[in-house]
Amino acid sequence: MYQKLLSLAFAGLASVSAANATQINVDELANKVEPDVIKWRHHFHEFPELSNREFKTAEYVADYLNSLGLEVQTGVAKTGVVAILDSGKPGPVVALRADMDGLPVKEQNDLDYRSKQIGEYNGKEVPVMHACGHDTHMAMLMGAAKILTEIKGELKGKVKFIFQPAEEGAPAGEKGGAEVMVAEGVLKNPDVDAIFGLHINANTDVGKVRYNAGGTMAAVDPFKIVIHGKQAHGAYPWKSVDPVVTAAQMIMSIQTIVSRELKLIDDAAVVSIGSIHGGNRSNIIPNEVEMVGTIRTLNEAARDHIYESLPRKVKAIAESMGAEAELTLPLDYYYPITYNDPELTKAMLPTMQRTAGVENTLLSKPVTGAEDFSFFQEKVPGLYVWVGGKPLDVSEEDSPAHHTPEFYVDDEGMKLGVKLLTNFTLDYMAQH
Repeated sequence: MYQKLLSLAFAGLASVSAANATQINVDELANKVEPDVIKWRHHFHEFPELSNREFKTAEYVADYLNSLGLEVQTGVAKTGVVAILDSGKPGPVVALRADMDGLPVKEQNDLDYRSKQIGEYNGKEVPVMHACGHDTHMAMLMGAAKILTEIKGELKGKVKFIFQPAEEGAPAGEKGGAEVMVAEGVLKNPDVDAIFGLHINANTDVGKVRYNAGGTMAAVDPFKIVIHGKQAHGAYPWKSVDPVVTAAQMIMSIQTIVSRELKLIDDAAVVSIGSIHGGNRSNIIPNEVEMVGTIRTLNEAARDHIYESLPRKVKAIAESMGAEAELTLPLDYYYPITYNDPELTKAMLPTMQRTAGVENTLLSKPVTGAEDFSFFQEKVPGLYVWVGGKPLDVSEEDSPAHHTPEFYVDDEGMKLGVKLLTNFTLDYMAQH
C-alpha cells in the first residue's frame, strides 16, 4: 500500500522517467555490457586486496576509465579512483560510488576465479577474499560508466564515478575510506548534487532491489573500557579490588541502556561487548580488565542518550566496587547513520520500480550493520539500496552470509545494479 501511494504521489516523476526510458534503451545497453561486467568481477574476485592496499585494483579501474576518455584522478584517500564524465551541457552533478577492498578471509568456494591471494593485516600474513561483494560493486559501476559514456549526448550535467578504498576500515594506525575522501574534497570541484550507492546482498533474490527512506544502516561507535582494581591471590579475594567481578556487573548493567532506557518501538539500538581480557592464572585476581565493544544506533537521539548513559554507568559501577574505570568513546573510528534522503528516495522510487519491476522493489526495515557511505550522505543527499545476489534456486537459509569463507553471489545479479546506477543518473538529471 505504501509503495502504491508513493507511486501515485510521484506519477509526474514516473512519467519523466518513462519518457527518458523511451529515448534510451538501458535494458539493451545493460545486456550488451554484461559479459564485460562479469569478466571484470571475476578478475577483481580472483585478485582481491585489503583496505588501503588496493593498488593493483585501482590501477585496473583507472586504466579502464581512462580508456573511456574520462577525466581520471588516482591516489584519492591513498588508493581511491575518481573519474568525471562531462556532458558539456548544464545540469546537476550526480555521483556514483563503489567500494574496492577485500577482507582477511580464506575463500572456501570451488570457483574457477576463487581467490588465492595473501596479504598483510596488522602485521600478520593473511588470506584475502572479496567476502562482501565489493568485487561486484566495482564491476557494476564500471558497467554504468561504459553505458553513460556511450550515451553522453543524452546527458545534462556531469557524472562523478567514485571508487572508494577501505570501506571495511583502515588498518591500525591509518585512516581511510569515505571519511578521508570527503576530507580531500571528493564531493567538490564540481560540487555533487546527489550521490547513489548500492550493495549486493547474498540473502536477496537476483532481480530484486530493497530500499528504505531515512535511517537505513546504523551509526557505529566502538568503545573501550579499562577497569583498574587491586591484584590479590585468588584464595583471598577480600584483599583485592576485583576488576573481573566489576566487569561482569558493568556488562549486565550496560545491557539495560537499550532494554530499559530507550523507547524500543522508536529507537532500535545495540550495545555489545565483543572482547574482554584480564588476568593470566586461575588463582590470581588481576589488577586490570579491558573490554571492547560497539554501539549501533539508527537515530541521533538514541546515540546521544547512550553517549550520556554509558559513561554514567561505567563510573558509578566502578566506584561502587572501589575500582577505577577509563572509558574511551568513540575508540578509533566512527561511522554516521546511513541516512537515505527521504525526498530523494521518493523521487527515485519510480525509477526502481520501472527498472526492477514493482513486485521486485521491496520496502525494507533498517539494519544495524554500518556503511561509511554515510560520510557522503552527511554532505549531500544520498540513496543507498541493496541489490539481490542470491541464486533463485538457493533458499535464504542456505545462502552463505557476508564476511564468511563460503560467501557467494550470482553474476546474474549485477545486471540490475548496472541498470539502477544508470537509471538513477538519467532520471535525476531529467528531474533537475
